[in-house]
Amino acid sequence: MTYNTQREKLVLPEYGRTIQEMVDICMSIEDRAQRQQCAESIVAIMATMNHNAKQQPDYERKLWDQLAIISGYQLDIDYPFEVVKAEEIAARPRPLRYPMQRIRYRHYGHLTEAFMKELKDMPEGENRERLTSMMANFMKRSLYNWNRDAMDERKVAGDLERYTDGQATLPENFHFASVSNGYLPGSNASKKKRRR
Repeated sequence: MTYNTQREKLVLPEYGRTIQEMVDICMSIEDRAQRQQCAESIVAIMATMNHNAKQQPDYERKLWDQLAIISGYQLDIDYPFEVVKAEEIAARPRPLRYPMQRIRYRHYGHLTEAFMKELKDMPEGENRERLTSMMANFMKRSLYNWNRDAMDERKVAGDLERYTDGQATLPENFHFASVSNGYLPGSNASKKKRRR
C-alpha cells in the first residue's frame, strides 16, 4: 500500500491528486488536437470542483493559469489566455511606503492635528465653541485610551491651547465628559445606554 506521503507532492493540493494525474496523462498525449481537447475537459472539471470560481472576476483565466502551474508550464497547448509566467508568481511585491508624518502628540493622532488647524482658523462663534468642546472631549478619550494613568483634564486643556497657539481655549466652567462608560456625550450610543 502506498501512502500519499510517499507519493509526489501535489503542486496545487486544492484540486487533489486526480486532477494532477489527469494533467500528467494530458501531457503524455502526442496528438496536439486531442491534447487540447483533454486540457479543455480538465479545466471544465476544475471549474465544477471550485464552485465559487465563477463569482470571481477573470475566473476562466485563473483556471487556465492553474492548469499551467499544475503542469509545471510543460503542457504544450493553445491557451485561450496569456498564461501568467512562473517568474511573476514567484516575484515578491514591492514594499509599500508607510506615510510617515510628524505628529506633535502621538496619542491624539494625525486627524486631531488636522482638526486643530481648522479650529485655529475658524471665526469666533457658536460653531467654534461646539467644535472646541467636542475636540476637548475627544482628546480626553484618546489620552484615556493611550494611558489611563496619565489622563489629566488640565493636560488636555493645555494641549488644546498649544495645538491652536492659544486661539481656542476652554471656558473656566467647562466640564469634560466622563470616559468611564465608553461613550462621549451627545452620541447616539450614549443616549441608547441612558434609556435602558
